[in-house]
Amino acid sequence: MPGENKHKVSFGQDLTWRLQSVAFSGLFGALRLIGVDAASSFGGGLLRALGPRTGTHKTVLRNLQIAFPEKPESWRQQLARDQWEMTGRTFAELAVMDRLTPESGRIEIVGLERLHAVRDSGKPVVLISGHIANFEVMAAVIMHAGVPCQVTYRAANNPYVDKQIREARARYGIRLFAPKGDGTRELVAGLKRGDSIALLVDQKYNEGPEVEFFGQPVNASPGAARLAKKFDTVMLPLSVVRLKGARFRVTAHEPIAIPDTGDKAADVLAGIQAANRFVEDRVRENPVDWFWVHKRWPQKVYDRLKVANEG
Repeated sequence: MPGENKHKVSFGQDLTWRLQSVAFSGLFGALRLIGVDAASSFGGGLLRALGPRTGTHKTVLRNLQIAFPEKPESWRQQLARDQWEMTGRTFAELAVMDRLTPESGRIEIVGLERLHAVRDSGKPVVLISGHIANFEVMAAVIMHAGVPCQVTYRAANNPYVDKQIREARARYGIRLFAPKGDGTRELVAGLKRGDSIALLVDQKYNEGPEVEFFGQPVNASPGAARLAKKFDTVMLPLSVVRLKGARFRVTAHEPIAIPDTGDKAADVLAGIQAANRFVEDRVRENPVDWFWVHKRWPQKVYDRLKVANEG
């Protein structure tokens, strides 16, 4: 069985995984056959039609109300429908990511000199971003810039599908690893070798320190700020904007330095807050591009929203 899953599984489970893998392979094969623009449009149209019919659509609407309480309901309803199209496009584009590189002419890069400076310095940095537009495109830009980098990802539950995803990403040069636990050991090893690391910092992290995101408390992953502090380096933020169809603009922004006040815990917390503020600013600029389908805030925020809506 592919991967490192050493736990024994039943014949039925293995068969189910294999059948899912065949379906996944067939879908990706078809998407590659019809080409980048058609694949992106197909994925966008499919989720635009199906997404609002799912239970997850309620999560999207709750998230939008938390983030943009000042906006009219009609605005949030429209954005909720539009964001499904962006999510569908991003999923379908995974099949053709090797054709969505800077060399393809589909990606504009702003601030490339900042990535070249990292490459030329020989000193690793912590590259950060969020689930914005097609975030896979940012990894392709990192590779294009020649920055030695490890990109973390969450392994798929199905090991056969996971192998296909890793192979798809390998086609455009991405070195992936699925961290165990919080991944600190693997990330530290990479930084010690001189590799930069790339992390998405906008995921819910139940045990993480509390910072503010859209005016509400969130538990955030401390990894990026802690590692930047430990290795005396910076967090270099990246963002991506979907321009039209399967075309993008990737920007390397000003580095975020971790404060050095002598209070390590406070310095790291300030770094975590800065990273989340960066993501919030990008989402406010282009809200349709963010991945609104996950529960970003703690349950207490959703509970307060429910009470307010029922009041």
